[in-house]
Order: sequence, then C-alpha cells, then structure tokens
Amino acid sequence: MSNDPAPQPAETSPAPASGAPRFDPTQSLPYLTADLPGVGGTLRASPEDFEVEELPEYLPSGEGEFIYLWVEKRGLSAEQLTSHLARELGIALQDVGMAGMKDRHAVTRQQVSVPRKTAERVAAFQHPQIRILRTGIHRNKLRPGHLLGNRFGIVVRNVGPDAFTRAEAIRERIEQFGVPNYYGEQRFGRDAQTLSLGFELLRGESDPYRIPRARRKFLLRLALSAVQSALFNQALMERMAEGLLHRVLVGDVMQVTATGGIFTVEDADREQPRFDAGEIMLTGPIFGPRMIPTRGDVAAREERLLAAHGLVPDHFLKYKNLTPGTRRHYLIRPRDLTVSGEPGALRFGFTLPAGAYATVLLREFMKVESESQ
Repeated sequence: MSNDPAPQPAETSPAPASGAPRFDPTQSLPYLTADLPGVGGTLRASPEDFEVEELPEYLPSGEGEFIYLWVEKRGLSAEQLTSHLARELGIALQDVGMAGMKDRHAVTRQQVSVPRKTAERVAAFQHPQIRILRTGIHRNKLRPGHLLGNRFGIVVRNVGPDAFTRAEAIRERIEQFGVPNYYGEQRFGRDAQTLSLGFELLRGESDPYRIPRARRKFLLRLALSAVQSALFNQALMERMAEGLLHRVLVGDVMQVTATGGIFTVEDADREQPRFDAGEIMLTGPIFGPRMIPTRGDVAAREERLLAAHGLVPDHFLKYKNLTPGTRRHYLIRPRDLTVSGEPGALRFGFTLPAGAYATVLLREFMKVESESQ
C-alpha cells in the first residue's frame, strides 16, 4: 500500500519496441458487487480518517543486533520514512528494514528495524511526522513480508442519507463471497510511469543504470513489482469476465487456508466444496522463476497473458532476485468487517492479510474512483 513517488526515467519509449500493447492500470476494475448501489463519499479527508496498524509476524525477542522500532507516522510515504530514519540515525538506506510499505495519506503504525549501534540516536530521535512509540531488540533485520496483516480503521465522509443500508447489503455480499484481491492503482506510480519502466526493463528496452543511483535499488524493485502486480490484476479480471472467479478448474494452484500448503487441482469436482467452504483458496500468478506453475488450460491462459505484453517466463530470470515469483490469492475474505454510521459518514473496521489493499475493499462500497485511492 504505497503512494511513493513514481520514477522519472531519463527517457521512455512511446510504445514497447516489441509491439506489445501498453498496459493501462487505470482501466475500470470490475466490481464483485456491481449490482448493488454504492455509498459514494470521500476517502482520506484527513490522515486521521485512514488508520492502519501492522500485525507483526513476530515480536522482538530481547536479544540480537537490531533495534525494532514501533513507529507511528503521519502523511509520509514508505520511502520518506526510510530516508528520514536513515539520515537522522546516520545509516544507509538499506540498513532500515520494513515488513510492509504503508500508505502516505494516513496515520500508520508499524515495525521498523535498524542496527543496534544506533541506540543513542534512536533515543534522541525527533520528527514532527514520526513518533517512536516503543522499541525492542531482535536477532534479524525486518524483511518484506514479515507480517501477518494489517488492521484498518477508516472513515468515509460525505455519504448519502441511505449509505448505511447500502453498505450493509454490500458487507453481507462480501462476507459470503469475499472481494477480488486486486493491487491498488497506487502500486503503478503516477501516470503509470513506474509500471512503464518495469515493462521496459524486463523487455530489455531500458537499463537500470538510467535510474538515478540514489533511488536505483528502490525504484528498480518497485518498477518490476508493478509489472507483476499489473499482470496479476489482468489475470484476475479475465477470470471474473469468464465467470470463473468462484469456480475451481483442473490445473489451478490452490492454497490450504489452515496450513498454507500448496497443491495443484487434479479433480475439480472434489475440490469445489472445499473452496466454497473457505478451506482452500484459489491463487493467481505473480510471475517469476520460483512461481509454482499451473497446468493445462489454466497454464495456457497465463502464457497468453504474458505473450500479449511481449513477455515470456525467461524475461523474469534477468532480475530473479527481485522477481522470484509466487502465487497470490484471487479473493480475500476480510476479518472482523464492521460498518457503523456517523453524521454524514461511515466508519469501517476490518483486518486484511499482508499484501491486500484497503482501498480495493472500500471501492466495492463507494463505487467511485478517485486519485486519493
């Protein structure tokens, strides 16, 4: 969930040299609840209307060479938070560890790790938009993905008088069927420049050394991830368009909800009841050399998607450390989803797994697209 600034490459080609179509991440993503009227409204009227609290995968053990900071930030992107901490603590950007990138236009609380040698500077740290709420000691640096999920408290303002009734109908539908696990538009950068750079890098039409050195590592990772995210969104949209988002197919890769175990479907009729009961989850492609492949017709769909954008699986080998690949749930089922009414507003509370976007859930309720999302 990042609103980090988009890269500004020195040059960008107006169209991919391969002749593949440009990917448009701003195209309207289909709603699961398209037949239910939305509540409209305004999101992020103030940072305090959008609160996010990280659910850590583990807590500091009390021993080790890293300090874990429980940080609250207001109105700062992940990149800005990293830069401020690195500068004030006298360390390199790569010495700051995070489990997840949090929204800029929000009040967020999360764990951040820094080397233990910074203890004195940590104690003296002050910043008007960053508060260190508590600290602990641990053995390892925080890495992306070292979290269970995020808890949200969000207010949508300027809604209509019947907003609560509409919201309740949508909430009941989502409780039953889940919500499409799209990547949010902020993933792709301003005017999709981050995404365009990622495609050009993978196709060999651009070179990482054209990115300013100070931001190269960060923007390279962000641009390549944007491609993986956009391709996942496209795969998800195609599945929805064919009425297959809640149907198990032979060759699908599924994940067991309770254990996280992965398996490939051999008997769709046998697995469909388990999917309907929420025991297993349908996954889509995050392309890369370590992605578990699907089989049969499902695999052919994924191959066609890559080919449509001038890519083949081997393109991801060039940056295999940054694009290892994995599988991502096509659907998410929010936990503890609540809606309450306030004068002219609705207050939402819910918990999402790591990597899921609150704005993707809220768009099902609001039925409006805005730059603030």
